[in-house]
Amino acid sequence: MMDWTDRHCRFFHRQLTGRALLYTEMVVADAVIHGARERLLGFDDVEHPVALQLGGSDPAKLAEAARIGEAFGYDEINLNVGCPSDRVQSGTFGACLIKTPALVAECVAAMKASVKIPVTVKCRIGVDDQDPEPALDALADGVLAAGADALWVHARKAWLEGLSPKENREIPPLDYARVYRLKARKPNEFIGINGGIQSLAEVSAHLGHVDGVMLGRAAYHTPGILTGVDATFYGEAAIAFDYPALIDAMAGYAARHIERGGRLGHITRHMVGLFHGLPGARRFRQILSVDANKPGAGPEVLRTAFAAIDFTAAEAEAA
Repeated sequence: MMDWTDRHCRFFHRQLTGRALLYTEMVVADAVIHGARERLLGFDDVEHPVALQLGGSDPAKLAEAARIGEAFGYDEINLNVGCPSDRVQSGTFGACLIKTPALVAECVAAMKASVKIPVTVKCRIGVDDQDPEPALDALADGVLAAGADALWVHARKAWLEGLSPKENREIPPLDYARVYRLKARKPNEFIGINGGIQSLAEVSAHLGHVDGVMLGRAAYHTPGILTGVDATFYGEAAIAFDYPALIDAMAGYAARHIERGGRLGHITRHMVGLFHGLPGARRFRQILSVDANKPGAGPEVLRTAFAAIDFTAAEAEAA
């Protein structure tokens, strides 16, 4: 999720679930090798477990970028073979690589040989006019034979011409059954699913067919969904989530970021959907969207926004 899941987003999401694996936005291998590494790769220790998602098509460069990511402390390296953006296509990586499964397998083999941590792949079921049956099988067979530890499949095609990245996330029809068939054909390999999944109930249903579920937009736009992950899927005790502690943690994090020259809005932009559906959520969004982006805004803005949420009314409605 390019331009979305930065380190501030991941720190926030980690406050909501201690167990889910978090992913970075896609970072191009060349940027990792030649760019400002701390800015691109730096993260807070609290984010663990966290995976670095790379983009690229040169096996040697991806291997070097993977080594750098491992040295930074990431728990997993993920190769993105699913992003359909124009920026990605112009660099000959992302979803267009589904057309060249042998090259993707070569990239995976090079990365696996360069690091000790898991190497995984994220892809679509196909691109453009490809038949998803042989296209996905060819990619899966290649990367798994090359040593990929998991394959995550966004259960849509990507259209490289004619659709924007946003439209590519919404218009091509979802085909969960195609991913289920891949898992049935690869019973001993980790196959995960992604795409259009909106609730933990849907996650549970998918887990009856595949090994893992990846949440993207649902986790970003309605992050409160993550508060139920640990109890639902990791066997932890189901207790009321401590939202005051969350706000304290985020206010402290924001204060440290501001002291280093950052702005409150860098952090709060990821939090606007936290109280989706609760009384006061609209006012919470307004404060974080407007006041948090004013010059000199500090952590107190976050506390003011939180005060707008009426938990008493929410409990009464639930009853």
